[in-house]
Amino acid sequence: MAKKPAGARRKLVEFDEETWQALDLLGRDSMKTLQELADEAFRDLLRKYDRPTDLKAALKQSARSSAAPSTSQNRSRGRRR
Repeated sequence: MAKKPAGARRKLVEFDEETWQALDLLGRDSMKTLQELADEAFRDLLRKYDRPTDLKAALKQSARSSAAPSTSQNRSRGRRR
């Protein structure tokens, strides 16, 4: 049995029978465990919503957002009434 990484968390998840059968078949066909399939699925979900998946990605995202100037401030400075 593989050793759990430090800080690993557990969560009980329930699947309907059809979804479980499809996941089981996918795991067998791709020679992956349910944990590997879940890890891949959650990484893809985080990417879809532009959320960092690890510390390195979080730091890059933070650097990009702090380097971009605020467009609303730049627009309001050039206007006079």
